[in-house]
Amino acid sequence: MGLSAGARPPLIGLSGRRWPAEAIPLFDYTALHGEEVDVHLSEYPKALEKAGALPVQLTRNTDPVQIVQRLDGLVMTGGADPDPELYGEEPHPELGAIERGRDDWELALIRAALDARIPMLCVCRGAQLLNIALGGTLVQHLDEHEAHALWHTPRIERCHTVRVAAGSRAEQLYGGDLQTNSLHHQAVGRPGEGVVVTGTAEDGVVEAFEVAGRPEVFAVQWHPEMLTDAVDPAFVWLVKEASARN
Repeated sequence: MGLSAGARPPLIGLSGRRWPAEAIPLFDYTALHGEEVDVHLSEYPKALEKAGALPVQLTRNTDPVQIVQRLDGLVMTGGADPDPELYGEEPHPELGAIERGRDDWELALIRAALDARIPMLCVCRGAQLLNIALGGTLVQHLDEHEAHALWHTPRIERCHTVRVAAGSRAEQLYGGDLQTNSLHHQAVGRPGEGVVVTGTAEDGVVEAFEVAGRPEVFAVQWHPEMLTDAVDPAFVWLVKEASARN
């Protein structure tokens, strides 16, 4: 989708998680005690394949700089709360379980992608990590009584409005304000260096942002890969940008 006939699909990497085997209920704990498993949600590669990409799920056993040199594009995926130590704060009582090893590797991956200027789409946690990489902070917990606190709703439900800035990439991709899902209890706090907020929820929570001087980078707080009624414009954009590199 979006590529000319016979065009070579761009190779787009996907970040993921690494958990103890004991965290996966169907595994044989006795045989696999002490082993780890890499976990990648399938909705991301499905969305990328529909958009015309060749998705590849990345393992932590790769050097971020070296793997970025092999990729045409990158998706930083959702997941656990980043460690607040990364932006100089103490943990909030509602902070979820952190995965510091993933934080450190993915921050290195983001910085390598920025240095290489490869197209990058950052989703939910990925957007939050990008903001941290640029020196920003996070809101560690959105109060359940705020209008935006909808993160318990089904992942495919378009439950709130994102207001987009005129002339932004968000407006170019979506044509104006849009309805999205909501699966997060954290959000961008103080924007990092160069961060330009281009989409907000009705209560002001940051939902989309760009980075000044970096047209190859786009970040969203919602989960476009879960909205399967159509290929999301953000994935189409990423594939087009990545295709221009190969």
